[in-house]
Amino acid sequence: MSALEQKSREDEIRDFIERSGWADAVVSHLAGDASNRRYLRLIRPSTAQRAVLMDAPPHKGEDVRPFIHIAEHLIGIGLSAPRVLARDEDTGLLLLEDLGDALFASIVPRNPDLEERLYSTATDVLIHLHGQTPPAGLASYDPPTATALSALVFDWYIPGATDTHGTAARPDFETCLHDLLAEHAADCDVLIQRDYHAQNLLWLPDRKGIARVGLLDFQDAMLGHRAYDLVSLLQDARRDVPPALEARMRDRYALQTGQHPEAFAAAYAVLGAQRNLRILGVFARLCIRDGKAHYVDLIPRVWDLLQRDLAHPALAPLRSILAETLPAPDAALLEKLKSKCATPPTQ
Repeated sequence: MSALEQKSREDEIRDFIERSGWADAVVSHLAGDASNRRYLRLIRPSTAQRAVLMDAPPHKGEDVRPFIHIAEHLIGIGLSAPRVLARDEDTGLLLLEDLGDALFASIVPRNPDLEERLYSTATDVLIHLHGQTPPAGLASYDPPTATALSALVFDWYIPGATDTHGTAARPDFETCLHDLLAEHAADCDVLIQRDYHAQNLLWLPDRKGIARVGLLDFQDAMLGHRAYDLVSLLQDARRDVPPALEARMRDRYALQTGQHPEAFAAAYAVLGAQRNLRILGVFARLCIRDGKAHYVDLIPRVWDLLQRDLAHPALAPLRSILAETLPAPDAALLEKLKSKCATPPTQ
């Protein structure tokens, strides 16, 4: 964005804040995410009242309408998504209820005794959410869609690590993963938030029950399999979730929703592999294309999670293909990816 465009955007934000009745607020920046969105915190000096401004520029491909749609649904079923206080959909600006800073990812290191309570409550949120009729108009995260997204590992991770393009194993990989998803995780009958993890979940102890979990970053929600968000929660790319805790939460969900334990474990493993393969591709792309090298540091954890998923007997065919195709992220490979930071291919 040019200096003139940036000034124009800042003027739009200032005008929106004034129209929303927050002209007296002190504005500060909040941490962003991997998207083109950014967030500002507004605090009224006289009352300490707070709100969050989402800046989602349409010229960068952002659209606030899905966020509004999903937020209204989540609030309507008793969950704690931010309420929309003011909106300008055309300019991509929202003023949101400020749910605070108590992210799971920051609470657990300081209060490890709370980890079980936080994760069990977050699991119960999914149990409740999946018992509700999803909102209309959501696309399906079906086997073809999920397979195509996982193939990002062939578009970015493998080329970045090996300088090899057009890997011969790709068609076999896509066929195998699609067939595994179709066999074990084809149902697309619940809302999946897709980024349901400790960096997007807030602890709200003053609320009751499942409303104690504040929800963020759900605008990319789709219809998907009920194990998907559980995998997102328990196989977190950004923090280690103890395997024993992962197993307890997976069993908790399966028991309370009446899932067949073995079938659900297979679906969980297949979706875990699908998700972790996609993340390998996304993190490599964030480095190579977008210049965000710090995502490379998360790749070893994602790799380890992928190996756990591939160890499930149902994934033996996929494990065999990837063993010959996917290089492990040793120190040299990670440095190679970082050396290509902000150097996207020209063709």
